[in-house]
Amino acid sequence: MVLSKGFEIEMYTGTPQGDIIGLSDKITAALDGFMREPDSRNVEYVTAPFYDYERLLCGLLCPRLKLRKYLQKLGNYTLIPGSTLSLGGSEKFFRSDPNNPYHGYIENTYGTKVVTASVHINVGISDPEVLMRACRVIRLEAPLYLALSASSPFLDGKATGYHSTRWGVFPQTPSFVPLFESHAHHIRWTQEQLAQGTMQNVRHLWTSVRPNGDRRPYDLNRLELRICDLVTDPITLLAITALLEVRLLQVINNPKLDPLVKSSFSPAELVGITAQNEANCASNSLDADLTHWVDGRTIKAAEWINELYEPAVGIAKQQGFGCFILPLQKILREGNQAQKWLQLHRLGVSSRNVISQAIDSIRERELELEDKLCSTLLT
Repeated sequence: MVLSKGFEIEMYTGTPQGDIIGLSDKITAALDGFMREPDSRNVEYVTAPFYDYERLLCGLLCPRLKLRKYLQKLGNYTLIPGSTLSLGGSEKFFRSDPNNPYHGYIENTYGTKVVTASVHINVGISDPEVLMRACRVIRLEAPLYLALSASSPFLDGKATGYHSTRWGVFPQTPSFVPLFESHAHHIRWTQEQLAQGTMQNVRHLWTSVRPNGDRRPYDLNRLELRICDLVTDPITLLAITALLEVRLLQVINNPKLDPLVKSSFSPAELVGITAQNEANCASNSLDADLTHWVDGRTIKAAEWINELYEPAVGIAKQQGFGCFILPLQKILREGNQAQKWLQLHRLGVSSRNVISQAIDSIRERELELEDKLCSTLLT
């Protein structure tokens, strides 16, 4: 059994020198499939859900290649990697839709803390109770996916001390989100938040993992992992997704894989543990010391990922996507995007040069993948 998978990708637009410039009004007017974010400096596209990774790769690449061609028509503009306003601009919010009251609420409440770029990974699970159990497990392990994806060590041209500045400053809302013990618990809690005003609408649940569907919180059909920084390399993103899919297959096939059953901690204690783990990974990503949700032992993020990776490879191979999970070892060996950027920065490379080099690298990577894979699959 394999699961359906899709992405919500937020990306910045700007100059080849790394300056981020808001173009979302023009992009969304000219191109189908792209949506505005509250700030005009980033734009979002969503892939259709696919079961196989080859088509998912093309779903990632094709809209981006179309966007690049359009940006060239507007001027010498490109796509900017990273998940924060790396080189400047955090002092001001640039509204993409001044007449949207929800956007006004976001600007006035959170400011530019939410002007970030990221990837949300959606994986299909149709049974609502299995989905809730999957959300419980993945929420407690979400820091591991942040550790793999961290790509925002800079803000306004300076190293911030975070590997993921985005998750370090992002306003998780509401301030306390429990582990949902059942679908009924999730519905009841959501209704309470809407009544109290701690959520403005059903989308205003900004936590690392949430159940998603066409009529939230009632009709749910997928798990949405929201913690990841923007992963610009498609092969790396598919590897992270493959690890997530295998973990969800393990959850689906083993009802005892449940923090409410398997952990020595109470649900409230588990929420506190995972909040601290998220903070640690935002600061130190793969090198972070974490508390394991099962037994409370201290474990490095990279070591925990390795523990999941070993059995995951076998399952991925059985399900026919083994080659897509293998690049995880390269991340563990060489570091994630933030660690590579910080290594260059420590050697004296300016943040601007780090970002401009990354802009060139990801453009070349996309063209390479288009030539090798997409042209074959789409013929």
